[in-house]
Amino acid sequence: MKYIDEFRNVDITQKLIKKINEKFQGENNKKVINIMEVCGTHTMSIYKNGIDKLLPKNINLLSGPGCPVCVTDISYIDTAIDLSKNINNIICTFSDMIRVPGSKSTLEKERSKGGNIINIYSPLDCINIANKNKDKEVIFLGIGFETTIPVVGLTIKKAFDYEISNFSVYSSFKTMPKVMEKIILDENININGFICPGHVGSIIGNQPFHKLAKDYNLPMVMSGFEHMDIVYAIYRLCEMIENKEFKCENEYKRIVKEDGNKKTLDLMNEVFEISSSNWRGLGTIENTGLKINSKYINFDTKHKFNLKEKKTQISSQCLCAEILKGIKKPKDCKLFKTKCSPKNPMGACMVSREGTCANFYKYE
Repeated sequence: MKYIDEFRNVDITQKLIKKINEKFQGENNKKVINIMEVCGTHTMSIYKNGIDKLLPKNINLLSGPGCPVCVTDISYIDTAIDLSKNINNIICTFSDMIRVPGSKSTLEKERSKGGNIINIYSPLDCINIANKNKDKEVIFLGIGFETTIPVVGLTIKKAFDYEISNFSVYSSFKTMPKVMEKIILDENININGFICPGHVGSIIGNQPFHKLAKDYNLPMVMSGFEHMDIVYAIYRLCEMIENKEFKCENEYKRIVKEDGNKKTLDLMNEVFEISSSNWRGLGTIENTGLKINSKYINFDTKHKFNLKEKKTQISSQCLCAEILKGIKKPKDCKLFKTKCSPKNPMGACMVSREGTCANFYKYE
């Protein structure tokens, strides 16, 4: 299987690990190197393959805000729960969202009480559901990064073309480069290099990350998701940090092009426009979101129903916010493995299969 098996080569990965330990371990290099990944799939791969345990102690891997479920604000969850209580609504969502705790309930609990909440595999499923339920409003919970947004845009276009009037998207879309800038500028977070998100890169390209690296003199590597991809990205980042190379080196060229996927970008630009977005733990950040534009505004749940989001706060005991920023790790949270577990999650980071806490719990 070309481009898969080659990047699962254990012998090469072990040689790279040995090189990292020989060249960058604490005895030879006293400097702590903080490397952050900002993609939930990287987080999964790092913990699953035990990569963090194989590195020198002075190389610190941090998980950033790369899990789309985890960064969805609790106010959005509470409003989605309220929407599910209306008997005229059918809520369509990806499965991870079902168990994310709001301030008082979850979509899973509301479904057990009779709420019409459906797990779907693609937003396009909403078209068929809307056609079969003309007397209901079908609402898709639109969260995610640039990798999810295009197919939602395609769904909205199809609904527009087919003149489907009982479908809308309750959107809380996020975009990646600007939130990385927010992290770079945060005085409480000291990042020496980034492993850039290959999934996002496949859509928007490598260039936005290259610009960010040059603007802030910070090494970055665009990486794939196999263990050799990630270990090589760490090796190159350590070299780049040492040599003061400030760029985003594209090591995922088999998927990521410099300028991205033009057809997909054109689709996104047709349906959406740049907006601010509210991030769990990070607050409202300008130009880090996409909202449905005026042409397709009738498919925007917030506009269609003049929706006002509840403003709710995360429990002060949950360290989800600090974990998403890389300031804390799951083991620093008093709730971790005591009150908070995959069966009884207290925060979004323990729910999603891409969540830092969920992966730390599963693989540590």
